Amino acid sequence: MTNNKKAIVIGSGFGGIGAALRTRAKGYDVTILEQCENIGGRAQTYHKDGFKHDAGPTVITAPFLFDELYELFGKKREDYIEFVPLDPWYRFVFEDGTVFDYAQEIDDLLNNISALSEEDKNNYLDLLKMSEEIYNIGFEKLSDVPFNSVSKMMAITPYLVKLQAYKTVWGLISSHLKNDYLRRAFSIQPLLVGGNPFETTSIYCLIHYLERKWGVWFAMGGTTAIIQGLQKLMVEEGVEIKTNISVQEIIVENKKAVGILDHNNETHHTDIIISNADPAHLYENMIKDENQSLSTKLKRKTFKYSMGLFVLYFGTTRRYEDVAHHTIFMSERYKSLLDDIFNKQILTEDLSLYLHRPTATDPSFAPEGQDSFYVLAPVPNLQSGIDWDEKGQEVRDRVVSILEEHLLPGLSETITADFYKTPQDFKDNYSSMFGAGFSIAPHLTQSAWFRYHNKAEGIENLFLTGAGTHPGAGVPGVLSSAKVIEKLIPDVSLSKAA
Repeated sequence: MTNNKKAIVIGSGFGGIGAALRTRAKGYDVTILEQCENIGGRAQTYHKDGFKHDAGPTVITAPFLFDELYELFGKKREDYIEFVPLDPWYRFVFEDGTVFDYAQEIDDLLNNISALSEEDKNNYLDLLKMSEEIYNIGFEKLSDVPFNSVSKMMAITPYLVKLQAYKTVWGLISSHLKNDYLRRAFSIQPLLVGGNPFETTSIYCLIHYLERKWGVWFAMGGTTAIIQGLQKLMVEEGVEIKTNISVQEIIVENKKAVGILDHNNETHHTDIIISNADPAHLYENMIKDENQSLSTKLKRKTFKYSMGLFVLYFGTTRRYEDVAHHTIFMSERYKSLLDDIFNKQILTEDLSLYLHRPTATDPSFAPEGQDSFYVLAPVPNLQSGIDWDEKGQEVRDRVVSILEEHLLPGLSETITADFYKTPQDFKDNYSSMFGAGFSIAPHLTQSAWFRYHNKAEGIENLFLTGAGTHPGAGVPGVLSSAKVIEKLIPDVSLSKAA
């Protein structure tokens, strides 16, 4: 028995798990409350007819952030999770049939760039240098720094100006690269964290150097293996895990969070609360208005949200050996398609797609001689008013048709065991505001201090981690938000005996 301070973590996405482990290492008795049947948040795994599908993140770009969680307790990540490098990192297939491989080795990448545009070979190297400069400030120095006061935001303003953060990702990429295929290929990274490249701050160009420095990896066994490896560590280190428990309310007394009320109307008292829930959902549904600051209320009303996601999971009765692990199919339209999705919020006939084929690396995802896939299409979020009960099957058929024409010949005859998830499922299953795939969009005016704060505004002992807080969405982002939490809460001695 111990007599330590207690911490409750609401939600067990990567941000919540990271925060739970870092808080445990600081001496707290930690309990995770997860509303789903299994931990992992959106990092769930589906099984159907012998096929396995990762529901959550499939791209690992900063494995050291996982390593750090094990090192907190003197352990090694590779004893729990096996990461393997991918090559190519991504294959881009354009509607006219042009193919570009974003290769692991820099020489291979430069050759692939030269095949499309000789002059952009050196232009890319200049872009990479710029990306490194942005990475060194934006990631190394700022990604795990709390931005809970406007003075901290003012202090970094000169850096933001120097790094041209006022430009969009598309603007910065286009100022370096001339070829349209390459411009599109190297500007899609914001879409992986819920942003429109034509509106997202160019700070997110740091992803290029992040990938070049740390590589692109896949966990053998997929998302399940990562979650199981982290769960094993948590159990070993005494983190209590409770699933199938949703939180109705954060109990606030005298401007201090003192506990939570769960869906069974049971009260759980605690010293600190760390929320891995979507911040918009947290403030909209779990904290009474009288306990919220004016700034938080304004953010709820004015923030713009990421796009939604339509995800089709399926198997095939044959293998597609020439299809890469990660393939991005790009529609002929780019800017106007993104404008339709993010701003006009209309569902279009043409779609751009991200295709995940884990069986290219790990055959255990499918029965022998078959393939496992999921394909993701950016679509408007639920602010569009789209009725997905009505439109779901129509979009499913359209996705299959595009895949059959451009990537998977004969798919309509080989597809099996398919099912799909829509923005409505994201809202219903993960309490995502408007069914947004990545919480609030990564605009400059919704970043750092402007974003939902990691230390709740106006409420003591309540902290926020995950995609909607600083530094943002994506696996590196949410794991870094847990490092912010670590800096905000005090240490507690583990030596107290009951």
